[in-house]
Amino acid sequence: MSVVWTDDRIAKLKKLWSEGLTTGEIGKRLGVSKNAVVGKAHRLALKSRPSPIRRAGVKPEPKEETRVYTLADLNSQTCRWPHGDPKEDNFHFCGNPILHGKPYCLDHCAAAYVGSNKNRSENSS
Repeated sequence: MSVVWTDDRIAKLKKLWSEGLTTGEIGKRLGVSKNAVVGKAHRLALKSRPSPIRRAGVKPEPKEETRVYTLADLNSQTCRWPHGDPKEDNFHFCGNPILHGKPYCLDHCAAAYVGSNKNRSENSS
């Protein structure tokens, strides 16, 4: 069902829009859907407003950049855990600080050095 946008409805839409009401509230007052309000506001080129979903004044958290370490980037203090297939372009190494005396960081040491479930004294007899 299409919405009939009369001059009166358009005037009310513009007024409610300028008052800062949500599209849902405008729709209720005009007897149309929220999407009808959004579409008409867009076609009328009404000034856009911040999304009510985003909290006002709160900036989104900056994404943490992940550095890609190649063999040339590694030194004696960086984790040498490989990621991916060496034949592929996106192959790289972890590069995080190592655990003292090991070639890997804490997380990769946990994956690399898995203990045995057998008692060591059983193996020596």
